[in-house]
Amino acid sequence: MSDTNEIERFVELYKDVYSRFHRRVRPDVYRPSEESLAVLRHLSRSGPLTVSEAAAHFERSQSATSEILARLERRGLVERFADERDRRRTLIWLTPDGMRTYRLAESVLSPRLLEHAFRQMDAHDRETLIEGMRALLATTAATEGWDDDPVAGGNDDTEDERTSP
Repeated sequence: MSDTNEIERFVELYKDVYSRFHRRVRPDVYRPSEESLAVLRHLSRSGPLTVSEAAAHFERSQSATSEILARLERRGLVERFADERDRRRTLIWLTPDGMRTYRLAESVLSPRLLEHAFRQMDAHDRETLIEGMRALLATTAATEGWDDDPVAGGNDDTEDERTSP
């Protein structure tokens, strides 16, 4: 079992790393809405789709989905093209700007700030950091604990009814 002190140290360091290296967005840079970001994310993972397929995935009407896609198209983030296998179908796909916008919006940390810091570290420390993060991510995900915030309603002093005999 990990020492509580190690966990507290990790939590504090994580907050400091996030604070120092998180990506800051200038006010004049386009930031997609959560709705638009969800569409860009889905397209990047699924590949080209018809409006009907996108509407079905998002459980939205075809007209609402068309409206979102039209806004993204006006921004140059998606484009429509004929399906080569069935010319009657029109597919929607990310443009290079759409892919770039998606990747940037999903980026939590600033590559530029990290690059500056990495240049100041020796190769061994960089590799140790990366391997430690890989080891942490290779652990089995906890099936509980996501609700351990006492302020949000969890209470560490009471037994969970689901695990009681």
